[in-house]
Amino acid sequence: MGFFIVLSILLLLLDYHHYLPSLRRVLNNAAAPLQYVIDAPLRFLNKVDQSVTTQSVLRTDNIKLQSQQLFLEAKLQRFDALESENRQLNQLLSASEHLKKQRIELARLLLVNADPLLNEVLLDKGQNDGVYIGQPVIDADGIMGQVISVDLLTSRVLLLTDFRSAIPVQDVRSDARGILVGRGRLAKLTLRDTPGTVDIKVNDLLVTSGLGGHYPPGYPVGLVSSVNMNVAAQFASIQVTPSAQLNRNRPVLLIWPDKSSGTATKVVSPHSKK
Repeated sequence: MGFFIVLSILLLLLDYHHYLPSLRRVLNNAAAPLQYVIDAPLRFLNKVDQSVTTQSVLRTDNIKLQSQQLFLEAKLQRFDALESENRQLNQLLSASEHLKKQRIELARLLLVNADPLLNEVLLDKGQNDGVYIGQPVIDADGIMGQVISVDLLTSRVLLLTDFRSAIPVQDVRSDARGILVGRGRLAKLTLRDTPGTVDIKVNDLLVTSGLGGHYPPGYPVGLVSSVNMNVAAQFASIQVTPSAQLNRNRPVLLIWPDKSSGTATKVVSPHSKK
């Protein structure tokens, strides 16, 4: 107890003679390294916490930016798809200019048959829209096929590349005629029973001849891709690439016969018996 009294008196005397500030500075200088050592872990932990917080914020911002980028890319793809669809519709409009006197109906593909032996597609038009069996279907580039079955709201189309398909055609350049049949592949057709003397060349355009009542005349069917003559058998092997874009999901047109022009109104299904 006496020690603290003496110490207090001593400090009062030092303060009276203005020695205490100098002593305080000496003590502060002596204690500064100790304070720095004690404060260093706290500063380190604070920096680590700030760094972790910054990384977390940056990670969150990065995730947001990636999400926004994906959204914008998806939106851009949608715009591209809409632009492509608009081009296709304009092409269909151009392709249907000469059909002003005929009834035409825009349809969309709902389903493509996954069976490689069945080249068929499903359309979003059916009995409610007046679709009938045997009805021709075209896209902006040419003949796609014909309707083979009709339900209330949908219809099934046999593509011209199917093994069951056969279309009477004629060569625009030479007027040579033949029967174009499917080969079960989306990019292949062949002229059946073609004599070796036929005047058909590579890159000739084949169009529907109108014979048989299946398809109206004058529609593009395909371009001749190869002509091989078999001298021994005296016939030609002629391969044709379809004009229509059969392997693309795009809008198509259903067409009805032009009764005023005398076009045959009776269209035969490929499954009907002769």
